[in-house]
Amino acid sequence: MARVFLLAGVSIIGLLGLLHLILTFYGNRLEPKTAAIKKLMQQSQLMLTSESNIYNAWLGFNASHSLGAMLLAAVYLPIGLNHYPWLQQSLWLSSLPLLVCVSYLVLAKRYWFSRPLWAIGLAVVFLLAYFVLSRI
Repeated sequence: MARVFLLAGVSIIGLLGLLHLILTFYGNRLEPKTAAIKKLMQQSQLMLTSESNIYNAWLGFNASHSLGAMLLAAVYLPIGLNHYPWLQQSLWLSSLPLLVCVSYLVLAKRYWFSRPLWAIGLAVVFLLAYFVLSRI
């Protein structure tokens, strides 16, 4: 049963990452509602460098965030399916998905909105159940 919880938890995170990546580049759901704000973002360069602007950095941050969530799933789904006993032997590898998802949960609570908070919360519950059951 622990394996099922692991696979369910990382699948939720992977699907959220994929959805977020799609929304980053297709449609306008992650853009400011006020067109003038988007224009200002496109015209405003970063203090760090003049090679980019706030809008392009925004797109890049969203895309890299998505890829990180998808990477967690891309690594742990095959390990969970094909090398589960090996995974159980490592406290670090067993706890990493939970630690990452708890971090996402804190970020969701602080900076995002309710839908990802609930989905990530469900993933955390699954991954906590996995972690507890895999340590018994």
